[in-house]
Amino acid sequence: MLAHTVVYLKCGIFGFSHFRRESHLLSGKAAWRLSDFPASGLSQNLKVPRSRYTKMSLQVIEKMENDLAFKRNQDLPLSSSYEAAMEALSSLITRQKRGDRTPVGGKFGKLERMSMYLRILGLEEKIAGLKIIHVAGTKGKGSTCAFCEAILRECGFRTGLFTSPHLIDVRERFRLDGLDVSEDKFLLYFWDCWSQLKENVSEDLPMPPLFQFLTILAFNMFISEQVDVAIIEVGLGGTKDSTNVIKEPVVCGITSLGMDHTESLGDTLGQIASHKAGIFKPQIPAFTVPQLSEAMDVLEETAGGLTVPLQVAVPLDIQRWGGETLSLSGDHQLVNAGLAVSLCKCWLQRTGNWEKLLEKKQDEEVVGSELPPAFVRGLSTARLSGRAQIVHDTPLMLNGSADTSENSGELTFYLDGAHSPESMEACARWFSGAAKANKTLLPLSSPPSTSFDVRNMKSFWGNGCLNYEKDCVNSSNKMSKQILLFNCMDVRDPQILLPRLVNICGSSGTHFSKALFVPSMSTYSKVTSGTSVITSDVPTNRDLSWQYNLQRIWEKIIHGKDVSHDKSSKTDGVDFLPPHKFLYEDVSNCNPADRNFACSAVMPSLPLTIKWLRDCVKENPSLRLQVLVTGSLHLVGDVLKLLRR
Repeated sequence: MLAHTVVYLKCGIFGFSHFRRESHLLSGKAAWRLSDFPASGLSQNLKVPRSRYTKMSLQVIEKMENDLAFKRNQDLPLSSSYEAAMEALSSLITRQKRGDRTPVGGKFGKLERMSMYLRILGLEEKIAGLKIIHVAGTKGKGSTCAFCEAILRECGFRTGLFTSPHLIDVRERFRLDGLDVSEDKFLLYFWDCWSQLKENVSEDLPMPPLFQFLTILAFNMFISEQVDVAIIEVGLGGTKDSTNVIKEPVVCGITSLGMDHTESLGDTLGQIASHKAGIFKPQIPAFTVPQLSEAMDVLEETAGGLTVPLQVAVPLDIQRWGGETLSLSGDHQLVNAGLAVSLCKCWLQRTGNWEKLLEKKQDEEVVGSELPPAFVRGLSTARLSGRAQIVHDTPLMLNGSADTSENSGELTFYLDGAHSPESMEACARWFSGAAKANKTLLPLSSPPSTSFDVRNMKSFWGNGCLNYEKDCVNSSNKMSKQILLFNCMDVRDPQILLPRLVNICGSSGTHFSKALFVPSMSTYSKVTSGTSVITSDVPTNRDLSWQYNLQRIWEKIIHGKDVSHDKSSKTDGVDFLPPHKFLYEDVSNCNPADRNFACSAVMPSLPLTIKWLRDCVKENPSLRLQVLVTGSLHLVGDVLKLLRR
């Protein structure tokens, strides 16, 4: 039953069509939904529900109308206003690349500044009303948060989800009821936060850096939207993370821990665990997953000191929940899903909704599942871009019509932002299984031994398959080749990442025909939107020394010894691309001494690389390229952006 109680207001820049009041089945709480509203000219009628949200909305609108920064954008079209917001966000970036230690300025520490910013916006006391699930960890925290959001949304609650980083558009970090926040809503809350903070900055309290601002924006958005539950992913670490202004979450979670961000968190697993455990709050329940003893000991010690009831969540048993398939691929997701189930059950229990859910479960037909149907639906529908994601490239357009697989080859991208040793291992296992599942090959020749090692690589490295090219041809005469598209930040150690990828893929019978090393397209100094212009032009004298270093490591993996080349680390543009026949060169043609690197190539730019791959399959109807994109979430995001063009 919908109930409408509205008053009329005047508003500049945005015309809001209506609010909807919906009663949630389990919580018994009515929440107001702001429907999608178009950007428009100046004064328009605004219908607002008569509730405590009305007063807050009036204050927000009045503040925006009176603020000079907001007025400068009120006459702009929505797209222009959004780009102006991106420019404003870019001005908050304090470092050019990861690892920089540019001081923010002022005399206050990070969390002290966060509290002050929240007080300026009147949010500090209201955060407790969000009923938060707070999640930290090294790998899997984004997936765990996505599972939690989907489960509780399926239970009938209004959800807010804050994650990082974004891949294409900054709005991906903010989800309301499972959807990325719309541009108009984003702008509403963005300019509200921006204008109020701008009015109150000083030498002692400058504008917050990018992640702090986005965290504040998330709190403002979720409080204003009156979500029933907010799932908040920690940005970096835990103890000093901007999200750790949360004082009383409903429950906390720690995902799998490993060696990442060592320049900030320490170079031992125990030190990293200590930072992650910093989100624990006195007597607030917490869950983690099975950890190495060095990490678990620290988590348990920290929990004990705060009288935190810490439990280890059991990985999900796929056979015990109705036979559905997890929406996020990879065996490692069973661990994340198990943690999400424990977090959601605890949240429902502590908010008084678990028994209501069980009563509803009894009214539904459940076959072979120990989980409530809403949990099963959430686990099978959760989404998170750039993690074990498969994208079949759309056919190229020729003369207004699309190519078909009959006159062009196939191009499929397997995207996973793995960038730590542990996540790279999970990525390798996923890709090996996914690549085989997406092709129907004749039986492959077996390797000399069931134990695979990179030192044996050259003996059976070929065209992306073992031994003979004829084994790579399937019943539809498609030749499958596995290609690696790789880049990682220079704070990572490719001498650890690449061998782990090769070893695990090789032990599963998956071998890369070629490896392509590309420079980054994204930069730390600019926040771009999903519609920002992408140029395929290659910057003059672009430095590719890092990519050549990656290639050297790759060639050493294959040949078992150091190789060198005297090519310049500066690119000359399109002429720098390898010929298409490069894809078909066998390892036997590789002679690094003669500067013939048949196993790998350094590419001048990512846009040119995507075009080059498309041209290769366009020319060869018998070709099936399976391209693993990994090493960096930034690289994955850039590829996704290019594929959507």
